[in-house]
Amino acid sequence: MKKTLYQFWNGLVAQNPVLVLLLGLCPVLAVSVSLRDGIAMGLSAMAVLMCSNLTVSLLRRQIPSKIRIPAYLVIIAGYVTLVELLMGAFAPGIADSLGLYLPLMAVNCIMLSRAENFASKNGAVRAAIDGLAVGLGFALVLCAVSAVREFLGNGTLFSNGEPVGSTAFSGLAIIPPDVFPPVLFFAMPMGGFLTLACAIAAHRKLFKRKPGKEV
Repeated sequence: MKKTLYQFWNGLVAQNPVLVLLLGLCPVLAVSVSLRDGIAMGLSAMAVLMCSNLTVSLLRRQIPSKIRIPAYLVIIAGYVTLVELLMGAFAPGIADSLGLYLPLMAVNCIMLSRAENFASKNGAVRAAIDGLAVGLGFALVLCAVSAVREFLGNGTLFSNGEPVGSTAFSGLAIIPPDVFPPVLFFAMPMGGFLTLACAIAAHRKLFKRKPGKEV
């Protein structure tokens, strides 16, 4: 039990793929303008990580070592395609908003690194837990960055990208524009870099002990 909890904590916090390992930064910066899109991308990545880790672990003894990387890519791409088809069928608006970043999960460094460094060396249960922990860590960071950027940059949460007040708007208008004008900087790419940098700094402050100091 302790080993499982340590593994989960390690993937979620201690070795968070975004805040510590700095992997998967492209989708974090690209789709984090909207909390709705951030949640969709985070859940999709978590599902793909769990399923691909489990599959790689179950097939690790049957996959020849010389072709293991192409085999892992095919497995990951298969699950990404499945998620893309399901989202296109049941949530086409979100799929259109995510655009190319949804199919590009197939070459996300997080997916391949967990398959190569963990799933191929461990049993199915541990591999699935690792996929859940790392995927959840990625999703939480993505959702946090998305919430901050959308709130400060547009004054809304869960919006679909349409302007507040329009008939097509779907979301929560938290701050009326006439009360507090949105800080458009946070809706721009540099706003994403700044928000992510603050998140990384906060993580290091909270979870890394400095030499000579007690936690």
